[in-house]
Amino acid sequence: MQGFLLAHESPAEMSQKPEANGLRRGRGSFQQKTIRDRLPMGSPYSASQTLRYNDQMKILAIETSCDETAISIIEGSGDIYSPNFNVLGNALVSQIDVHKEFGGVYPNLARREHARNLIPMLIKALKDSGLYKEKNISSVEIDPMVKSRLEEMLIKEPELLKTFLKEIPKIEIPDIDLIAVTEGPGLAPALWVGLNFADGLREVWSKPTVPINHMEGHIWSSTTNGEGITFPSIALLVSGGHTELIYVKGFGDFKLIGKTRDDAIGEAYDKVARLLGLPYPGGPQISRLAETHRKSGKKLGFSFTEPMLNSDDFDFSYSGLKTAVLYKLKEFPHITDEIREEFARAFEEAAVGVLISKTRKAIDTFEAKSLIVGGGVIANGYLRSRLTELISEYGNLDLKLPDHELATDNAIMIGIAAWLKAMKNPELLNTEEKFLLRARGNLSF
Repeated sequence: MQGFLLAHESPAEMSQKPEANGLRRGRGSFQQKTIRDRLPMGSPYSASQTLRYNDQMKILAIETSCDETAISIIEGSGDIYSPNFNVLGNALVSQIDVHKEFGGVYPNLARREHARNLIPMLIKALKDSGLYKEKNISSVEIDPMVKSRLEEMLIKEPELLKTFLKEIPKIEIPDIDLIAVTEGPGLAPALWVGLNFADGLREVWSKPTVPINHMEGHIWSSTTNGEGITFPSIALLVSGGHTELIYVKGFGDFKLIGKTRDDAIGEAYDKVARLLGLPYPGGPQISRLAETHRKSGKKLGFSFTEPMLNSDDFDFSYSGLKTAVLYKLKEFPHITDEIREEFARAFEEAAVGVLISKTRKAIDTFEAKSLIVGGGVIANGYLRSRLTELISEYGNLDLKLPDHELATDNAIMIGIAAWLKAMKNPELLNTEEKFLLRARGNLSF
C-alpha cells in the first residue's frame, strides 16, 4: 500500500510536495519534532506535555465495532497535505466462524470474543512493530490505586481484567504517541470492550487517547493510493450496517446527505442469502452466484424494482427489496441451483443499481470532483465494475477505492483517521486532556 494526499491543490501543485506517496509496511526512520515546534508562540502546552508531532507520530489503534478484533500500530509523518504512513504492526482476528452457526453476529458473543482476543492481538502488534519489551524484573506488581481504577473500568469484563493485570504490567511502556479507539457506530457491547481496554491502557501508560468515528475511518481507508483527493467529494459508504452518502467539503468537513431508512445493503445481502438457503456470511455467496449467471450468457426471466429510485432525496431502503425476493420465491416450489443463481443476479442488480443512480445524483447535485467509496461491500466485484462505469461518464472525476484488505473492518483505518484528526487538532496530544470514552452505537456524521 502507498500513502495518500489530502489537498485542495491541483495534481501539479501536489506533485511538488516531497514524500507525497508512501504508506509502507515496516519500520521507518523519520526526523523527530515535538508539538512545541508546530504550535504558535504562547501555546498553553508545557514542555512536560510535548510529544512527537508531524514528522513522526506513532499511533496504536483499536477496532472492535463488530466481529473483528483488530489492533494496529502505524507511524504517520509529513503534513496533512502530504502524509506518509508505515504500518508497523497489524493484528486482526475474525469471528466469522464463531457466529456462522447463528447466521449473524450476536453482540454479547462478539463482546466475549473481543475480551479474549484484545491482549493477544496487542502483544502481536507490538512484537511485529518491534515495540514489545518486557521489564527486566522477575515480579511486577501494579500500583494499588491504578489496580483499583482498572477493576472499576473492567468490572464487566472479568476475563479481560485478569489477563490485563497479568500481562500488561510486564510490558515496558511502548514508544507510541497516541492511542486511538473506535467509539461507534457499531454494536454497543463490542464497542465497550475496546473502549474500556483503551481506557485501561491510558491509565497505565499515560498516553493521550482519542475516540474515532468508525465510518470516518472507512472514508480515509479509501484514499491510500497516493493520488490525492480533490475536494469537494462524495463518499459512498456501504457495509453490513450502513449505506450512506456523505458530502465531503474538505478535511473534517462532513455532511450526511443520504442513508438507508431500514436495512443496509450488506444486511440485505445476508437476508436474501438466508432466503435462498445459503450459508453466512451471505454477501460473497450472492455475488458468486450472480456472477455465474452473468457469465452463462442467460437472460433474466424476471427482475426486481430498484427501491426508492425516483425519490427526491438521497436515501435508500432495502427491506422492500428483500420482501419482493421472498414473495417471488413462493412462485418456485423447488429451488434449484440455477434458480438461486437467477435470484442472486436479479437481487444484486437491483440493489447495486440504486446505489449507482443515487451516487450519480449526488455527484451532479454537489458538483463533486471525486468519489470516495468505503465499507465491506466494496469488495463486491459487480459494484466495483459499476462504479468504474459510472466514473467513465465524467471527464475528470477521480474514484477512490480501498485496497481489499482495508475494505472490511480494520484498525489501520482507525489509526489513519486519528493521525489526520491530531494533525488538525494538536490539542489531542495533550497528555493532561482526557477525552470521554463511551460507546456510541448509532454515531453518525
